[in-house]
Amino acid sequence: MGTALVTGATAGLGLEFAWQLATARHDLVLVARDTDRLEQVAAQIRAAAGVGVEALPADLSVPDDVARVAARLAVVGDQPGDPRPVGLLVNNAGFATAQHFVDGDLDVELRAVDVMVRAVVELSHAAVGQMQARGRGAILNVASVAALTAGGTYAAAKAYVRTFTEGLAVELAGTGVTATVLCPGFTRTEFHQRAGVSMSSVPDAAWLDAPFVVASALADVRRGIVISTPSGRYKAASALLRVLPRSAVRAIGHYR
Repeated sequence: MGTALVTGATAGLGLEFAWQLATARHDLVLVARDTDRLEQVAAQIRAAAGVGVEALPADLSVPDDVARVAARLAVVGDQPGDPRPVGLLVNNAGFATAQHFVDGDLDVELRAVDVMVRAVVELSHAAVGQMQARGRGAILNVASVAALTAGGTYAAAKAYVRTFTEGLAVELAGTGVTATVLCPGFTRTEFHQRAGVSMSSVPDAAWLDAPFVVASALADVRRGIVISTPSGRYKAASALLRVLPRSAVRAIGHYR
C-alpha cells in the first residue's frame, strides 16, 4: 500500500493519521520531537498493525533536523538497499502559540513560523521531486478553518499553508501527484491542552472527533480533493468567513 510520512505523529491528529494509515496497511515514517514517545508509538503500531514503522526524531524548528527529514522524503528508491520511497506526506506538525504577538515571546512566534510554514515548504519540495519522478504520490498539509480568521500567528501560518497547497495543486495538475489541504474546525485532541488554551467556552456542538477528521481527509486525498473541510457545519462556517467583510471577521477575534 506504500509508505506514508507523518510529522507530529505522537499526538493529536498526527497520531490518528498514523493509526489509520497503518490499519490501511501503509508502512510509516513517523516524525516527532519526543524520541521516547516516538519510539513507544512506533513499537505499538508495529505490534498491533504488523506494518513497517521508521521512527525519525526531529524538531522541525531546527534547520538541520528538517534537512534530515527532507533527505528521507527525497529518496526515490531506485538503488539496491534504498528505503521505500514515501508516497504520502502528511505535514501535520504544529502548535498554538497561546499568546498575544505584541507582548509575547518572539522566539515562540518564530518557532511557530518555522514549524508550520518553513518546514511545510521544505518538506513538500523534497517530496514532490521524487513523487514527480515516479509519477505518483500525494501531499496532505494540515491547516485549519482558522486560516480564514484574524487569529494571530497561528491563523496566519495556516492561511499560508492553505494558499501554498492550492498553488501546489495547480502546479501538480496532470503529473500523477496531488496536493490537499485539510481545514478542520475544533477537534477533540490534546492540542489545546498542550498549549495551555482553555476551550471551556466552546459549545459541544462545535467539536469534531479526530477519527472522523482524519478519515475524511484521507478520503479526500484519494479523490484528489484540494481543500478538505470535514463536516457540513465547518463547510458552512468557511463559506461565511469567506463572504463576510474582513472588518467583521476581525471583530470576531480569536479564542484564548
